[in-house]
Amino acid sequence: MSRLEGLTAIVTGAASGIGLGTARLFAEEGANVVLADIDEQLLKQEVDNLQSEGLSVTRSTLDVTKKEAWAHTVQCALNTYHKIDILVNNAGIHRPDKLLDTELDVWHNVMDANATSVFLGMQQTIPHMQQLGKGSIINIVSVAALTGSGAAAGNGTAYSASKGAVRALTTHAANHFAKDQIRVNAIFPGPIKTPIMGERQKTIAERNKDVVPLPPYYGEARDIAYGALYFASDESRFVTGDELVIDGGSVR
Repeated sequence: MSRLEGLTAIVTGAASGIGLGTARLFAEEGANVVLADIDEQLLKQEVDNLQSEGLSVTRSTLDVTKKEAWAHTVQCALNTYHKIDILVNNAGIHRPDKLLDTELDVWHNVMDANATSVFLGMQQTIPHMQQLGKGSIINIVSVAALTGSGAAAGNGTAYSASKGAVRALTTHAANHFAKDQIRVNAIFPGPIKTPIMGERQKTIAERNKDVVPLPPYYGEARDIAYGALYFASDESRFVTGDELVIDGGSVR
């Protein structure tokens, strides 16, 4: 299949989990993909694997909280593939600290990694999409932005707040850049088995049986990637500011 044939995408947090699953699917669908991540060693390993399969991918080490790092990654995409059609803001971190237990430095770190990163990513890529005359931005949020409890929130006060900010940023950008044919949409994953869960991966199914009605009670990276593929492709050409929840029917 080639639903993204000839398009160029930047995917953040692409060395593992949802980001890697999305980058792989996009490349399989014909896109040129810049995989961006702060973990340089793991990123190189995964990009080498994808290239060995004949997929059109390259890599850029990226600290999503730094403006100059974003500028470097954007330039990498332009130098290699000459345009940017798609941006997937996926990188993020989680800290399971309740409100009264959250230290200020933790709050700032999570907000920077999860929300400031999205602001910077859109700020750096939108001008190039404007020049191109079109674009699609997909922000990976979380059902934690819709509820303060449950498995997705994981008691993370800063995490929930940061994802709420990304939800608002998505709506804001969708409204302001529709005139430029730049679509901005959000995906809200529920419980997804990814490395960010750490040791919690081992018990995810058992923990979620009471809140996720659809077996196996958790999703995988490719489930989110297919949602991103829809938003990235022309199949969603009349869709912007939308919110796609992929959570197995979780009780919220």
